Amino acid sequence: MDLADNLEFVQERIVAACERADRSPESVKLVAVSKTHSADTVKAAAELGQTLFGESKIQEAKLKISNCPKNLSWHLIGHLQSNKARDAVRFFQMIHSVDSFHLAEEINQQAEKQSKSLPILIQVNVSGEASKFGYEPKALFEEFDALNELERLEIHGFMTMAPWTPEPEKARPHFRRLREVRDECEQILGAPLPELSMGMSGDYEQAVEEGATLVRVGTGIFGARVRAKDQNPGGG
Repeated sequence: MDLADNLEFVQERIVAACERADRSPESVKLVAVSKTHSADTVKAAAELGQTLFGESKIQEAKLKISNCPKNLSWHLIGHLQSNKARDAVRFFQMIHSVDSFHLAEEINQQAEKQSKSLPILIQVNVSGEASKFGYEPKALFEEFDALNELERLEIHGFMTMAPWTPEPEKARPHFRRLREVRDECEQILGAPLPELSMGMSGDYEQAVEEGATLVRVGTGIFGARVRAKDQNPGGG
């Protein structure tokens, strides 16, 4: 694995996708998904200029974050159980995977205890797959006002995972649908919700073309995960 080459390749592809969509490359942030990879690997990526990393498991992330440079930003991209909300609030600068009102309430409560406000993304299951976490769009619209009233949470936008497919173009309608969901929620809120976290190693170019502002790329940067049994939803 040549980390520098991989990072450069992904960044070039993001720029090219932005050009095709008539977007500024500065509007897209690369989340390097470092789950199952060591703190030393993260440090190597940081030395190459990558400062934003994504993790899926609280226990793994706590140890890794404490052994990495303090200037890095960490996003939680995997499914979060409510009993891990305290550590999620403590260690992460953003949570991408808020998938229920119950979880949002718990994160809000923990943020209150820690005297923090926390940026979050609402996870939306736009594909309707039973195996995926996230709000169904109709339920999201019904609960969005209540979510927005949780005082310690700052809703910055939305996250989704497209169904896995060897044909990246098949993911495009799901990315487009998340953008439409975002637009409807902006109308409910009467304010912008700028962030769309969508696209992974196999389909991030299509996601950028459809409006992604955060792309979650793991294997495209770091190569194969260290332990296949630890694979977790959120990014790849």
